[in-house]
Amino acid sequence: MPSLNPPVCDFGWKAPGFSLPATDGATYSLSDVASPKGTLVMFICNHCPYVLVALDRILRDARELQGLGIGVAAICSNDATAYPDDSFENMGRMARERGFPFPYLHDASQDVARAWGAVCTPDFFGLNAEGRLQYRGRLDAAGRNPDITDAPRELFEAMRQIAETGAGPLEQVASIGCSIKWREA
Repeated sequence: MPSLNPPVCDFGWKAPGFSLPATDGATYSLSDVASPKGTLVMFICNHCPYVLVALDRILRDARELQGLGIGVAAICSNDATAYPDDSFENMGRMARERGFPFPYLHDASQDVARAWGAVCTPDFFGLNAEGRLQYRGRLDAAGRNPDITDAPRELFEAMRQIAETGAGPLEQVASIGCSIKWREA
């Protein structure tokens, strides 16, 4: 499975809105998950080895960021026909079994992933209170290595800085992960 890196942060890019069904049965818009302190939107999926190795750290950071008043949501945009592990039913199972503290949204049309320019899973978008992009980096330096347990928490620290100042760090290292699984045209 080839890995991809998203582009560097386009500071100030205005995040487009969305309205997507979640595994908890509700429908969420960006404004539903946004917070006055900042918002983290993550493109993840159920089968990507990068996501699976990092999931405990993602969940830890999401809980702590929510404790700081930051809104968090995750979106799965993968083609569930070609990748049945990423079906809405399996998304719900993963969210329940792993205790996701945030809405896990299904982008079946893949329109949101396209509008946001999502490239890989995981792909992190850290927004300030105005919904403007301030972080497009990685979770941490551990990547797919489960043996690295003490890597600096780059995403967490960036989001804390955004919550406090409205601006993200100028130095960011792009995330790495599996490509979004696009449907055939």
